[in-house]
Amino acid sequence: MTNQSDAIRLTRLPSGLTVVTERMDRVETVSLGAYVAAGTRNELASENGASHFLEHMAFKGTEKRNAAQIAEEIENVGGQINAYTAREQTAYYVKVLKEDMALGTDIIGDILTHSTFDPDEMERERGVILQEIGQANDTPDDIIFDHFQDIAFANQPMGRPVLGTEDLIRGMRRDTLMNYMKRHYTASNIVVAAAGNLEHERFLDLVQQHFADLPNLAAPAAQPGIYTGGEFREDRDLDQVHICLGFPTVGYKDPMYYPSMLLATVLGGGMSSRLFQEVREKRGLVYSIYAFASPYQDGGLFGIYAGTGESEAAELIPVTLEELAKVQHQVTLAELNRARAQVKASLLMSLESPGSRCEQIARQIQVFGRIMPTEETVAKINAVSVDDIQHAAAAIFRAAPTLATMGPAGQVPDITRISEALAA
Repeated sequence: MTNQSDAIRLTRLPSGLTVVTERMDRVETVSLGAYVAAGTRNELASENGASHFLEHMAFKGTEKRNAAQIAEEIENVGGQINAYTAREQTAYYVKVLKEDMALGTDIIGDILTHSTFDPDEMERERGVILQEIGQANDTPDDIIFDHFQDIAFANQPMGRPVLGTEDLIRGMRRDTLMNYMKRHYTASNIVVAAAGNLEHERFLDLVQQHFADLPNLAAPAAQPGIYTGGEFREDRDLDQVHICLGFPTVGYKDPMYYPSMLLATVLGGGMSSRLFQEVREKRGLVYSIYAFASPYQDGGLFGIYAGTGESEAAELIPVTLEELAKVQHQVTLAELNRARAQVKASLLMSLESPGSRCEQIARQIQVFGRIMPTEETVAKINAVSVDDIQHAAAAIFRAAPTLATMGPAGQVPDITRISEALAA
């Protein structure tokens, strides 16, 4: 079955594999990738880190290419190949000149269907991932978000770290990766997308050729994420205390998604935002402070991150909580319009990049089951009112909070006091 618009075409193959392209005539490149609807939240407790380990191993050799050949074949034509693992998705992608689209499709298909998981390569990559975990643990403004996620979704897949734990990675077996791949890397669970200077029918032919060996099975459903909230503290010997305060919010499909996204921009989305102006510019309490809205299929997290000195934390938290209270009742049209302009500009600028567009159309298929026209997204952003933002703030900031701190956090009030202040 094929759906067609002026530039975007989508074909669902009998196997269940979805192929979607967007033609961009004014570029000389093609970005293409395979987007697997499986990530950390799809892992069993005993295999936490398997999605990420598998992503690493995909580049370590197939039945017809060793690890060096995979890299050399792409770089011989000036292309780029990479991958990432997230909580709900694992992606493998390349960017090549338009005349090298066939090679790019061949290599991505090869690593997804014919990886060998060579035991020697696996041992080497196990060491690399352990180094990656160690580096993350040594970076407090990075690892704080893992602790935040773990407390927000305690004892469930949604809260586990993307990299896994040292103990699990040390003990992870080859058959664990192969069984995980067999369960989740199925035709119906993958979108193969491309954007750039291409013809849909040509790309479709290449996908049918190089992805033909994907298993035609139904992938198991992910466990729902159930927000728990709570508090995590680690008293490290650091110059700064790193603080992440957050709340449950909505997923992509909820009507409050766009108001919550604009709320994050108003509150802490740039140099003109309330938190940046009040906390950094007026009071000099931090170098970095920002807000974020992280949506998932079935919920999400709204958070505020700040890094500050031990003594400054005593003033930082009350000031931040005061801003969370104010935004529930006082948002100006000027603030909304500025946030709206920032979000729309980011969206529209991303449309100029084949790589960004390739990822967007794949993600939209997996989240919404369709490509959402840009005009529809812009209309939803334009429809958000001041009242919508205030109502979103009231709903979010009156929920049970999650607090994670690392460093000298003696001046940071505990979660009970924070909850009381928010309820006042």
